[in-house]
Amino acid sequence: MRTLLPAFAALAVLAIAIATPAAAAGVDGMYKRPNGTTAKVWTCGGKLCATVQESKFNMFLSGIAPAGEGTWKGDMKHPDMPGFMTFNGTVTTTGKGLKVQGCAVGQSMCDAENWTKQ
Repeated sequence: MRTLLPAFAALAVLAIAIATPAAAAGVDGMYKRPNGTTAKVWTCGGKLCATVQESKFNMFLSGIAPAGEGTWKGDMKHPDMPGFMTFNGTVTTTGKGLKVQGCAVGQSMCDAENWTKQ
């Protein structure tokens, strides 16, 4: 049994490495925001990128990193705020699409939107 343990551990690591890009690719697509605008989401180098079609920003999420199954974390912009403002962002998959949350001043001031996949 002890000789099989390293083989099982290696297999588990390989399975996670294969599954992570596949899970990220599943989020690629167009999403409707609560205010009616449309966001395009795609994977970029194993990370998550997004742009809001009707926004002045070229990139809303510019490569936030995977942080677990169905979750990505990193810096993000808010399409309705000045471009110099950056927020701590978290994106999680939901049954209908994505929950996109941005926080300022640590985690003390947060706002979130649910995006519906089109």
